[in-house]
Formats: sequence, structure tokens, C-alpha cells
Amino acid sequence: MTQHLTHGQKAQLEAALTLRQHELDRRIAAHQGASTRAEHAHDMLISDADDAARRDADRGFDMALTDREVDELGRVSRALGRLKESAYGYCLDCGSEIAFDRLRLEPQTLRCVACEARLER
Repeated sequence: MTQHLTHGQKAQLEAALTLRQHELDRRIAAHQGASTRAEHAHDMLISDADDAARRDADRGFDMALTDREVDELGRVSRALGRLKESAYGYCLDCGSEIAFDRLRLEPQTLRCVACEARLER
């Protein structure tokens, strides 16, 4: 496997991933108010500011948003780990190089455009 990304490109991708990691950490902490997920859910449950139906909808939305951000945070963290390995930037499915422009848009991506499209079908 040859190295298709320059040191400058890798540095740019690492900076983007690190920035996104910090942003997600901040957003997750803000959603949870520095409490654990269970404490946060309990606080929302006992909140008497809204009626029960509204509170349930808000809690469900809040938990779904947090789940999505936690999932993305995991993908970003794993990408930062892979960036230090020679396999970063190569498609998980076909092994071809993932274009730098694609990595710049989504540095945590695992697949080239063709394989991702095939997976989404």
C-alpha cells in the first residue's frame, strides 16, 4: 500500500477531526448538563415545566440527538486513531484510495464513493 496522502493533507485532516471531536464533546456535555445519561433522563422525567406528552417527546428527541452525536464522536475518535496507521484513507471494502476531497468533507469516512453508494442501496 503506497502512501497517497501528503503530510500536509494528513495534518489538515487531523486538525478537522480534532476540531469536530472537541465540538461534539462540547455539545454532548451541553445536552447532558454535565450529568450522566441516566441522571439527565431522570431530570427530564421529573421536570414539571411541561405536560407529560411534551416532556416525553422532548426527552426522546434529546436522547436521540445525544445518541447520534455520541455515535459520530466514536467515528471521529476511531478516524483519529486510523490516521496514525497506514490504512487510513483507503476504502474498507475495496482497498482503493479515498479521494482527498472526500476525506476533507468527511474525514471519518471508511469507504470510497462507489462502495458507499453500493452500501446505501
